[in-house]
Amino acid sequence: MKRVIAIVRPEKMEVLKEALFAADVSGMTIAQVHGCGNQHGWKEFYRGTEVLINMVQKVKFELVVDDAKVEELVELICDIAATGEVGDGKIFISPVEEVVRIRTRERGADAV
Repeated sequence: MKRVIAIVRPEKMEVLKEALFAADVSGMTIAQVHGCGNQHGWKEFYRGTEVLINMVQKVKFELVVDDAKVEELVELICDIAATGEVGDGKIFISPVEEVVRIRTRERGADAV
């Protein structure tokens, strides 16, 4: 199993969520987050004072999926989330050693 974390633009949240459910993802965690990448923010004026805005709003999707579905989901996320502009986001993939469903104590793929 793999954990797929995708950090995307907030305006892509609903369409990406629906596309993931349509791709038979059994569940996901979605959180609104703030961060910065290569752009390191920009300057804006607030009440006449220059302010450096270096944290950008993003949405984080976390999924745990079978190894065989990872590439399909990466392609799906890229297709949905890409605008071609700086700030489209990132996808992180890491191994998951074990999953336990608290209610039933099932383990492994049965717990996902």
